[in-house]
Amino acid sequence: MSATLSAETLAASSPLSPEELRKIHAYWRAANYLSVGQIYLFANPLLNEPLKLEHIKPRLLGHWGTTPGLNFIYAHCNRVIRKYDLNMIYICGPGHGGPGMVANTYLEGTYSELFPNITEDREGMKKLFKQFSFPGGIPSHAASTTPGSIHEGGELGYALVHAYGAVFDNPDLIATCVIGDGESETGPLATSWHSNKFLDPAIDGAVIPILHLNGYKIAGPTVLARIPREELAELLRGYGYCPYFVAGHDPEPMHQLMAATLDTVVEKIRAIQRDARENGFSKRPEWPMIVLDSPKGWTGPKIVDGVQVEGTFRAHQVPLSEMAKKPEHVKMLEEWMKSYRPEELFDSRGRLIPELAALAPKGARRMGADPHANGGLLLRDLYLPDFRDYAVEVKTPGNVTAEATRVLGKMLRDVMKMNMESHNFLVFGPDETASNRLDALFSVTDRKSEAEILPNDDHITPDGRVLEVLSEHMCQGWLEGYLLTGRHGFFSCYEAFIHIVDSMFNQHAKWIKEAKEIPWRRPIASLNYLLTSHVWRQDHNGFSHQDPGFIDHVVNKKADIVRVYLPPDANCLLSVADHCLRSRDYVNVIVAGKQPALQWLDMDSAVRHCTMGIGIWDWASNDNGCEPDVVMACAGDIPTLETLAAVDLLRHHVPDLKIRVVNVVDLMTLQPSSEHPHGLSDRDFDAIFTIDKPIVFAFHGYPWLIHRLTYRRHGHDNLHVRGYKEEGTTTTPFDMTVLNDIDRFHLAGDVIDRVPRLHGIAGRAKQHMKERLIDHKLYIARYGDDMPDIRDWHWPAS
Repeated sequence: MSATLSAETLAASSPLSPEELRKIHAYWRAANYLSVGQIYLFANPLLNEPLKLEHIKPRLLGHWGTTPGLNFIYAHCNRVIRKYDLNMIYICGPGHGGPGMVANTYLEGTYSELFPNITEDREGMKKLFKQFSFPGGIPSHAASTTPGSIHEGGELGYALVHAYGAVFDNPDLIATCVIGDGESETGPLATSWHSNKFLDPAIDGAVIPILHLNGYKIAGPTVLARIPREELAELLRGYGYCPYFVAGHDPEPMHQLMAATLDTVVEKIRAIQRDARENGFSKRPEWPMIVLDSPKGWTGPKIVDGVQVEGTFRAHQVPLSEMAKKPEHVKMLEEWMKSYRPEELFDSRGRLIPELAALAPKGARRMGADPHANGGLLLRDLYLPDFRDYAVEVKTPGNVTAEATRVLGKMLRDVMKMNMESHNFLVFGPDETASNRLDALFSVTDRKSEAEILPNDDHITPDGRVLEVLSEHMCQGWLEGYLLTGRHGFFSCYEAFIHIVDSMFNQHAKWIKEAKEIPWRRPIASLNYLLTSHVWRQDHNGFSHQDPGFIDHVVNKKADIVRVYLPPDANCLLSVADHCLRSRDYVNVIVAGKQPALQWLDMDSAVRHCTMGIGIWDWASNDNGCEPDVVMACAGDIPTLETLAAVDLLRHHVPDLKIRVVNVVDLMTLQPSSEHPHGLSDRDFDAIFTIDKPIVFAFHGYPWLIHRLTYRRHGHDNLHVRGYKEEGTTTTPFDMTVLNDIDRFHLAGDVIDRVPRLHGIAGRAKQHMKERLIDHKLYIARYGDDMPDIRDWHWPAS
């Protein structure tokens, strides 16, 4: 069912007394006044003197249209928090709702507590106004600088998944999530409604989605505002919600409507949770939500320059502009701001009058001060097993095989088991947990679903702790919400399709970068990606599944935020994963294969190697501390395999060639130490790579990334990188490397070409490499598999 609370309903029940109605309306006026002031005013914050052009900012930047609705909701959330003693956070989906969020946290006192220079008086209000969308100030959206915010409003589409991520494993938390009707047109948001199929009322909190239906985007109507009311109700019911409509434009009845609706919604949530917690889970509940249908730019100028503004797209940003050219707009702005009667709201010093200040919740119940919105305050370390206990026994390099991610899965199983009672660790992925060889998790938990579960389903329960949905956007958004409210998580994904969340990664990385510069923001657990089913082993799925470019995208971000790891084997993967799960305020990207592969390092060697991030593999080198003829470097599991196989070939064909093998686990070590905290000093880089010897570098991703990271290094002119060059198809594993010239034969041939003294003596060796490539092509065309000596190669015993 859906419900529209009407005038008839109110005649029977008006939850607000006349005095309560007067106060909540005044509080809303105060928030609107502060919001307009932030967009427009440079000085004269209380309008104690006639408004002049010099009181107005020269550049008017901000969005008024959505703000009065956001303020309206905030005021009513304050009321139900006090009435029901709720633990609630507010997630502002409309992109540029910053003025409202800042205004309300200022009114409740949180803003001045966290930013003591923004005092609760006339001077503080002046600073509050000036800083908004001003050089050296704050942005126009709800950002990490906004108290109470866990949602970067600079991009639309992610509000609802952040809200659900926040309430997973938070049984007492309610996330009120305002969704703009423009935001509702994005793909991620449209899918996010399905998050209710993963919300367990017994152990999770609740989300109150509020679809803010104000009718317009920046220059035109929204889709949901132009479909019939019943069609919209059916859409929302089809998603599994019970929608309550609050519609109108007259403030007095709208306050009563909203108060009655929120009371109904909160009481329904409590009933759902009480039943599940007392009687156990029986079926997926029909969670309540609200559709707030109010005018865009509500209470703002109705007509400007002869055209309607309130209730149209023209109210979206700045209703009054060109102040210097249109002096009448200055007068209109003054009348608009005075319509809120600020003299009734603030005392002569500029402080909110006591009877209105009393409407805000107290202490941590204030939405701007709720510790869940500053998740580092609640963060507790994970209980982690000793990763060494899962080591693959490697007696000699390159002679035992293992599936790296399957080994990691056993460790993650025990991470999950050890933190089960703490309810602070979840694993996310787009239907690929088992495919990515992490299925050991299912020996201690299940996939989570509140939807119908059939008898032949595999490891699916309402209280599972692996969240799988075939939407990378939802996985990323849930994880971000979970991390930002003080918990830990892990996201595994096919490498090619992690690009779907490129933009979400951007927003989260920007959030962390800014949050680290804000003293009151506490560190949160790092966002950990495991990218597997990677480019070199997508031979069966073909070209569409072959793309290693996410790491290129990641390294664009600030050096103190991003980390990229390419462990060559299972023991290195264990060491890297342990480090990432312990880390704070990073985005960690781990790229590792899931197929059976040769293992190179015993655990002690792996720990040393991963701690350094880069190193010379003495057991694979024969320069014996002397100057090498060539450096053969590699980063990634398949490039490591092909490099070592090339070394074996060269030792056979050119036995006196001095080869130094360098393996890179931590990609950021290649940058100078001045550019990244993990970067090698120039002296250390030169000691490993030399300054004048050829370097043949086999790289997991696109080759130009290595050039980009090393272009300042002394030996950069000697660096020759082989990597993925956008050649792929459905073929054999080895043929993928041949197509991209990163196979052992091309690498060995490259060394022969690059070492000057070999030019006249290694012709037969070079010819052998070419002949072997021809043999390879003929063999796979006939048998559909790689040649046995390629497929079964291992490192020769010394």
